[in-house]
Formats: sequence, structure tokens, C-alpha cells
Amino acid sequence: MRDVTYSMGVSLDGYIVGPDGGFDWTAPDEEVFRFATDEVRGVGVHLLGRRLYETMLYWETAEQDPSLGFSTLEFAAIWKLLPKVVFSTTLSAVQGNARLASGGLTEEIERLRAEPGDGDVAIGGATLAAEAAAAGLIDEYRPRIYPVLVGGGIPFFPRHERRVDLALVETHTFSSGVVHLRYRVTRR
Repeated sequence: MRDVTYSMGVSLDGYIVGPDGGFDWTAPDEEVFRFATDEVRGVGVHLLGRRLYETMLYWETAEQDPSLGFSTLEFAAIWKLLPKVVFSTTLSAVQGNARLASGGLTEEIERLRAEPGDGDVAIGGATLAAEAAAAGLIDEYRPRIYPVLVGGGIPFFPRHERRVDLALVETHTFSSGVVHLRYRVTRR
């Protein structure tokens, strides 16, 4: 059965986007970018909310930019081929190797977990991840913590009234000061 993972860049005070809506502080250096690329290699399907989907549309045509380096082009190729499921009430169509979700989040995740195939079911976007977390659907949290305090914005960890126990699986500290943490949800 496939795991559901939630991985994003996050400020030290717990936000994926600052109070102004910006996330320029998450621009990875080469070392962090390669790590994130390797992480995406292990994904079988990516679930996205509308805002993250629209942000990631850049990668559908990134290979057309001749100024991009090898690692950026490598990520673009991986992302473009990766199957994606977009959850939106406002979009009527999506591009590339993506489809609009045909059911609710729980139903989609249950179906994807049951399907044969390799790779995790990755979830992106704080609102979508919060819904999955509230339903107890996330198996691993994988924040990449950036050494910055942004003072508010959209939190990485959803605010809900349920305790979630975690077991540390892996840590990695990058030369830039970014720290990757990988926690597995422990079921009671």
C-alpha cells in the first residue's frame, strides 16, 4: 500500500508562505534542490490544491528555457511526467499529466493507495494537506525547515484538535542551514 507524504519548505516558525503571500525565502540552493528532486523521484502521484497547481505550471514548459541548468531541467522532466491530481472547485480543465479530482480527498487517496504502482502519494498545498491530516490520511511529514522567521502566513502544520504522534525517521542538515526532517505517523 502506498504511503501519503506531505513535504514542503517551511520557515522556522512554521509557515509555508509569509503574511504577504511570499515564499521567496524557500528558493533552494543547488544542494537542497537536488535533494528535493530526488524526493520527487520517489513519488508515484502528486495531489495538489489549485494554488499550488497554478504555481507549479511553470514546470510544464520549463525545459523550453535554454538558460536553465542541468538540475533544473532534470526536475522539470521528472515533474512533467509525474501523474498529478488537482483538487479545485474553480478550474474546469488542467494541463499536462494532470487530471481534476473526480471525488473527495479521502476517496481519491483510498483509490490511489489501493492501485498497484510504485511511489508515494505526495500531497501538496497547506489547505489540502490540512484536510488530509484531519482525516488521519498522512503517513509521513517531511518539512524542509529554512532558517527564517516570517511572523505569520499559511502554516505547514494544520490546526486541528487531534494529537498526532510521530517517530523521527531521518534528518539531513544542508550547508545553507536548511534542515530536512522526516517523521512517520505512529498509529495508536
